[in-house]
Amino acid sequence: MKKLTQIGNSFGLIIPKPFLEAMGINPVLDKIEVELENKVLKIKKADKPNS
Repeated sequence: MKKLTQIGNSFGLIIPKPFLEAMGINPVLDKIEVELENKVLKIKKADKPNS
């Protein structure tokens, strides 16, 4: 179970490094997509735009 951390007028969630590694997300280089579906927060690595 995790707690949310207040950051200004928003709240943040600390995601453990093993979770990021399992999702193939580099927190320094990658962007993420966040969506809410049926009260479930979904996070995934953003698709890189075509160059």
